[in-house]
Amino acid sequence: MGSRRAMLLDGRAGGRVLGDVDLLGALAVCARDPVASVLATARLEQAAVGGLRSAGGSLWGYEEDGELLAICWAGANLVPVVPVADAPTAARAVDAFAALARSQGRRCSSIVGAADPVMRLWEQLSRSWPAAREVRAVQPSMVIDEPPLVTPDPQVRRSRADEYELVLPACIRMFTEEVGYSPAGGPGGPYETRVRGLIGAGRSFVRVERDETHRGSRRTVVFKAELGAVAGGVAQVQGVWVTPERRGERLSESGMAAVVDLARTPETPLVSLYVNAYNHRAVAAYRAVGFRQVGTYATVLF
Repeated sequence: MGSRRAMLLDGRAGGRVLGDVDLLGALAVCARDPVASVLATARLEQAAVGGLRSAGGSLWGYEEDGELLAICWAGANLVPVVPVADAPTAARAVDAFAALARSQGRRCSSIVGAADPVMRLWEQLSRSWPAAREVRAVQPSMVIDEPPLVTPDPQVRRSRADEYELVLPACIRMFTEEVGYSPAGGPGGPYETRVRGLIGAGRSFVRVERDETHRGSRRTVVFKAELGAVAGGVAQVQGVWVTPERRGERLSESGMAAVVDLARTPETPLVSLYVNAYNHRAVAAYRAVGFRQVGTYATVLF
């Protein structure tokens, strides 16, 4: 493979910007590693229906001898998908994507995906892009394709459309804890729109309890999670959160078991997630539910 050369449409060596005609080939690349590529696959499946313009980003590819070997989704997130066993070939693909990224400047809020291409891509881009706010280089990628080992929490269910005002504050608290700033943008903001969309799509899960206080009774979310990406036979869980007042009660284990039960379908037999390696309690909880590690993600946050 070392003697092969990839060429851009204009003849320069490297990757190229793909078009709608390339979508089937790009989806075939993603299918080689559906867990690592699910974030990109979700965008490509959307583009396959309405075109790349409708998916809110652009698509880059890397070819050798006319064969598409790797792709990179360039939208709000930069997601390299490089399912190539040959290390020199994989390195050339990532370097090609770095060249394309440098040419347009940073437009994404993160680089995320399989750790090896993400970290090599950031190594290249860190020389010209502004500094990252945080680099999470080791995030175990975990999956489950069988019934959970823990009894599912019967109170965890899909969020209802009329619970948006209840669910949104929990989502904002989780995001702020995890990322370090509030995503709130006000009514109609992109984060608010996303939360509403996940609820409407049946991809938001909650345990709601009634909280009795001296001021009266109110309903509150004590556990929540979402399916942030569903594509290629994979349902990726994101945004797992337990209210601080109830942590230590193993609600995350029984809650995640319920999410797995609800998310596993004939169309999505594989449920996945990725977690920071330093979050030992979360890793242990997911393993208790039955998740096993199949790879490693990395995330560069801006």
